[in-house]
Amino acid sequence: MARSRSRARLRTVLALTAAALTPLAPLQATAAGPPASAPAHRPAASPCHAPVRPASQMTVEPCDTPARIIEKAANIVPTAAQRAWQQREVTAFTHFGMNTFTGREWGSGTEDPKRFAPPRIDVAQWMRAYKAAGAEQVMLTVKHHDGFVLYPSRYTPHSVLAAPDKPDVVGAYVRAARAAGLKVGLYLSPSDGAELPHAWHARWVEEIRRKQAEGEPLSLPERVALEDRGRTPAGLGRFGNGSPVTERTIPTLVPGDDRAAAVRSGRLPSFTVRADDYDAYYLNQVYELLTQYGPVEELWLDGANPWADAGITQPYDVRQWFETIRRLSPRTVVFQGPQGVRWVGNEKGVARETEWSVTPSAVDPWSVLSGGLPNDSTDADIGSRAKLLAPGTKYLQWYPAEADVSIRPGWFHHPWERPKTPGQLLDLYEKSVGRNASLLLNVPPGPDGRIAAADAASLTAFGRAVRETYGRDLLKGGRAAGAVTFDRVAVGEDLRHGQRVERFAVEARTGGTWRRIAEGTTVGHRRILALPAPVTADAVRVRVLAARATPHLGPVTVHPAGR
Repeated sequence: MARSRSRARLRTVLALTAAALTPLAPLQATAAGPPASAPAHRPAASPCHAPVRPASQMTVEPCDTPARIIEKAANIVPTAAQRAWQQREVTAFTHFGMNTFTGREWGSGTEDPKRFAPPRIDVAQWMRAYKAAGAEQVMLTVKHHDGFVLYPSRYTPHSVLAAPDKPDVVGAYVRAARAAGLKVGLYLSPSDGAELPHAWHARWVEEIRRKQAEGEPLSLPERVALEDRGRTPAGLGRFGNGSPVTERTIPTLVPGDDRAAAVRSGRLPSFTVRADDYDAYYLNQVYELLTQYGPVEELWLDGANPWADAGITQPYDVRQWFETIRRLSPRTVVFQGPQGVRWVGNEKGVARETEWSVTPSAVDPWSVLSGGLPNDSTDADIGSRAKLLAPGTKYLQWYPAEADVSIRPGWFHHPWERPKTPGQLLDLYEKSVGRNASLLLNVPPGPDGRIAAADAASLTAFGRAVRETYGRDLLKGGRAAGAVTFDRVAVGEDLRHGQRVERFAVEARTGGTWRRIAEGTTVGHRRILALPAPVTADAVRVRVLAARATPHLGPVTVHPAGR
């Protein structure tokens, strides 16, 4: 929802308490990348004596003082693509694939592709439902952990090409989204059950049978493998097969490849990588998606591996992945990638009360999935001063949170499940978007190729509630003809200057007297405070109690009670 940042809209008072601010060192630090050129008559400044320049990632130097590290954190800013992403507050997630037709959440990779047989795929209806909810971006599961691919890939037998109607779901989805004015994200699971090595899989199934016979409990991956016993993985055995890393060309042209002339002429890029069998396969998939359906606004890289406990792991050269994505689609933000976005740490759609977009890392964020955050982003505190100043911190990065949740108990459609109510969805909106995160709301179509009527109705009512509650500010221009009553207050920082507010209070004026009505910690893109009881006032102001540097707040808005 568009919100004016004109300060004339509301009289916002920013009272900065000097004692609450960390003093800035007179000597500033260098951001990631080469330092600015020094004058010819003197040597270049050392890393700890060069000016701090805004950047999305910075290195923490051994000589940095605590004050300099906090100064750097105050000057970490989003890339243009990250900032645009954060302004798209709601993304609709579309889990659709083989699991839709098997009733599963995690597949085995051995399913018969003929089971993927929707009578139609009404992508236009999906987009209408998503837009009714207020979504500005949509995200499709191109390939889930089972490895079944929703477009006609040249590199696997386990795709829609083996389905009865051979539908290019990705193509239809992207076209429908663009026609509806929606940005596009694609989910491409790194783990891939269809690519499990065949000999290993056969031994594993025998071990599962033994466990079952002896009454031992089975994990979810073991149970679905047993359900599909007698079938081998549908792919070519590339995931975790121990193949050597060798020089490969991306795209790897196949016999009769329709791209050959374009690659030879340079109309399509080609580059050399060093990869094992599976990394080469994954890079070829990325290439297909970004050159045939892209550019896209987000690429989602799930970190789950259902077979890790069974002893199958696949080493990923993620730096090569990230570089390939950047080359093919420079403005794509990568979920779990550098200069991208991160998992909020749960699948409940709820962000932290203190949610920082500026996070530390002990390792180069370009070298790992999940940005180097400990415990897979699940820690309660990931961006406080204590975390920034911890001995192991080597990098600072802009890494905003994405809060994922499904409208139903499962991620894929199951007819016995029911969707969340509009009230529940509005509560999640306030606890995700209203806490400096993006809401990633999954709404899965059913086997009939449509979003269920109950889900669509809930989405429509939810979108209406958001517009009615947050689509207008009761104190337009900072004044009302008389006092107004509200129970929600919203404020945001101008992210072009980073995220700086650490603690703030909201005060309201009633009968000429100011009183404190709410307090918060971080602000970021947007902070919504739900008041314990409705307040009647004719003016509101924000008092910043602690910040890492001079904050840049947008207008404060107040919203109606009695939704």
